Amino acid sequence: MRIVSWNVNGIRAVEKHGFRGWLEKDSPDILCVQETKARPEQLPAELLRPLDKTGKAYHSYWMSAKRPGYSGTAIFSRKEPLEIKPLGNAEFDGEGRVIQAFYRDFVVICAYFPNSQDAGARLPYKLAFCAAILKYCKKLVKNGTHFVLCGDYNIAHTPLDIARPKENEGNAGYLPEERAWMDSFTKAGFVDTFRHFHPGEGGHYSWWSYRANARERDVGWRLDYHCVDPAFLPKIKSSIIRKEVEGSDHCPVEIVL
Repeated sequence: MRIVSWNVNGIRAVEKHGFRGWLEKDSPDILCVQETKARPEQLPAELLRPLDKTGKAYHSYWMSAKRPGYSGTAIFSRKEPLEIKPLGNAEFDGEGRVIQAFYRDFVVICAYFPNSQDAGARLPYKLAFCAAILKYCKKLVKNGTHFVLCGDYNIAHTPLDIARPKENEGNAGYLPEERAWMDSFTKAGFVDTFRHFHPGEGGHYSWWSYRANARERDVGWRLDYHCVDPAFLPKIKSSIIRKEVEGSDHCPVEIVL
């Protein structure tokens, strides 16, 4: 089973860059997308039920923000989940930050973590969201539920995860408070799957600024993750970054179960 996560920076925008053709050819079992910037009623039927490589339509589920053209998450699944849920926190559900798909053996949590913004303008909101996610993941484990928490965390965890760490120490996504939360998340036992398979390796990024040819020069940040509970880790066979896939300022990230 392949689970892909991608911040598409607007589902209608990425559609203009061949999103449905890519999805049909690639056909992940589950695709989690962030920053959809659309409500399902604004989208054509072929984008709500895109086809996989066998010609069968995906099931799609959407969690949109109240604010038009902002945030939002969605899950495309070849197999119909048992249940779909939001996070269950009105403060974050109002921005469409989380959508969850429950399957027999685990839950996939598609999350779009807030951007802390310039000068940390939304840092308190970001940290409150992070705290809610950590609490929720601990609750899942306590209840015996395995999880895959995937999405755009908007955090580069360590200097290995950013091309220019020194120059970005005061910038959103690399603030000490954000990185400290990632420390607390991994110290709670939860596993960054990419780092598990690629320990100590720098130069792997999933987001690049549109400025100064950053992607061409590979001056990027690793902001997109698949994290799992430790008991589920043996099920994960690989974790990769799909840098070759274009259409957004992020590229997809993928795990294989």
